[in-house]
Amino acid sequence: MTPSCPLRGLPARASPALLLALCCIWPAHAAHILVDAGHGPERPGATGASGRAEYLYNRDLAAALAHALAALGDRTTRVEGVGADIPPGRRAAGAPDADLLVSIHHDSVQARYLRAGRQAEFAGYSIFVSSLNPRPAQSLRCARRIGERLQAAGEHPSRYHAEPIEGENRPFVDRRLGVHRYDGLAVLRTAPMAAVLIEAGVIVNPREEIRLGKPETIARLARAIARGAHECL
Repeated sequence: MTPSCPLRGLPARASPALLLALCCIWPAHAAHILVDAGHGPERPGATGASGRAEYLYNRDLAAALAHALAALGDRTTRVEGVGADIPPGRRAAGAPDADLLVSIHHDSVQARYLRAGRQAEFAGYSIFVSSLNPRPAQSLRCARRIGERLQAAGEHPSRYHAEPIEGENRPFVDRRLGVHRYDGLAVLRTAPMAAVLIEAGVIVNPREEIRLGKPETIARLARAIARGAHECL
């Protein structure tokens, strides 16, 4: 059977082999992805080693991610608190028909490590999914694909969120790719579409914070996340 795809202007007797080859590169459906810049101006999240608020890092990476997704042909809706925060459970309310929510964050560490001056020991990304999301299988598939693309771009998972200590204990769904289950995250649990939350790096680590603020790092992370999200859909 000849595969169906929206190809126009081809010869009426185009061979099945040609049609199949073209269908492999022609997008049958442009995905609609919500890009959430986590936190907001009122509750800006973690504070980087330099004193810069997490929300500003989230906003920069979310903007680059939306641009990278558009370059792949996907449709994006930005979710960003401007003037007032958006509650986590309302992040997806503006586009409930979207295919995927990607919530962008940057990480801190537990207070005990900050008090001990150990923040420089922690670096890397983490990805979270919720088993209470209405599309857990698709959420996990997207999380894994994003993890693969981040690692291909030279990033590595932090893994410390799985430590058996108070405030952590986020079990691995995929240890190699740095994917955790965290059912308590309202932004994932309440989204009507598949959803992943990404901690792009640890901004309380001074060296990591500098790296994460560089335009070339932001662009590379955005391309990797965009490619993973695009491919999983």
